Amino acid sequence: MSIFSPLDDQSPIILTVPGLGGSGPSHWQTLWEQSRPDTHRVELGMWETPHRNTWVTKLDQAIRSAQAPVVLAAHSLGCLAVAWWAELSPQPFGWPVAGALLVAPADVDRESVRPELAAFQPTPTKPLPFPSIVVASSDDPWVDPEKARALAGGWGSFFVDAGPQGHLNAASGIGWWEEGQALLDRVLDAAADRTGKVRSANEARTLLAVSATEAAQAHYYGERA
Repeated sequence: MSIFSPLDDQSPIILTVPGLGGSGPSHWQTLWEQSRPDTHRVELGMWETPHRNTWVTKLDQAIRSAQAPVVLAAHSLGCLAVAWWAELSPQPFGWPVAGALLVAPADVDRESVRPELAAFQPTPTKPLPFPSIVVASSDDPWVDPEKARALAGGWGSFFVDAGPQGHLNAASGIGWWEEGQALLDRVLDAAADRTGKVRSANEARTLLAVSATEAAQAHYYGERA
C-alpha cells in the first residue's frame, strides 16, 4: 500500500496536522497535500496563538467529517493535538483513526517552554488507540532525543531516529521527504490488511515494528552504517 498509489475505495483519507505557525509552501506537509486529492490539511486556526481545546475540537470535526479510515500526518505541536484528541475522544483501536505518523513532537513540558506551547501541558502519556510512528531528529531544538523516545514509549509508538536534521521542517531542507513517505506507508500497512480489515493492536504494533525498522534502516541508518 502506498499513499502515492492511485486512489481506491479502501484508501484512507490522509489528514495533515501542522504545528505552531502552520506549515509554509516548502514544508513536506504542504507538498504532500499538493500531491494527492485524498490528502488534506486540518485547518486548526489560531496558528500563532494555539488553544488546546480549540485545536482538539477542530481536529475532531475533521476526523468525523472525513470518510473513514483516517491516517494522521502530524508535525511538532500538531503531534500534541493528536495525543490530546486521543485522550479526550476515545475510539476503538484503529477506527476512525487508523494510524498516525508523528513527526518532531514538541516538548511542551520543559521549564523554558514558550507560552504558546505551555497550554498543551501536561503531555498525554496513554497509549494511542491506533498504530503510530514517532520520528525525531537528534538535534531538534524543540525536543531532546530522550524526551522524544519517552513520548513514543508512552504513546505505544515505534520510534525512528532521523539523525541530525533539525526540526524536520522546511528549514531542514528535506523537501518532499521521501523517507517520511516510506514511513507513512508502513503505518498504512500496519493499520489494515489488504481487504481493509483493521488489525488488532498486538498485530499492528508487531508488524509496524518490523516494517518501520526496515524503512528506517534503508533510509536513515544505511548511509551511516
